[in-house]
Amino acid sequence: MSNIQAIKSLSTADLLKSKSSDTNINGSSTDFAQELKNALGNVNQMQVNSEKAMSDIATGSVKDLHQAAIAIDKAEISMKLMLEVRNKALSAYKEITRTQM
Repeated sequence: MSNIQAIKSLSTADLLKSKSSDTNINGSSTDFAQELKNALGNVNQMQVNSEKAMSDIATGSVKDLHQAAIAIDKAEISMKLMLEVRNKALSAYKEITRTQM
C-alpha cells in the first residue's frame, strides 16, 4: 500500500464554493486573525515533526528515511511560506501608512 495520496486540482470556483460553505448561519466566516493563528499552529506542528525526524535520524532510530526527509522538507517549505506571508503583510502595512499621510 502506497503512502502517496492523489493531489486534487482546485479551481478558483472550488475555493470560493468551499469558502462560502465555511460561513455560519449568521453569514460571518472565520476572521483573518483566526486563519493566521491556525496557519501558525500548522507551521509549528510541522517544525515539531521535523525536529523529531531529525533526532530520529541522528540517533539511528528512524524507521523510514524517506518519510523523515519529507517531514523536514515540509517544515522548511511551510516556514518559507510563512516568512513570505509576513513580508507581504509588512509591505502592505507600510504602503497603507504611506497613503494615509
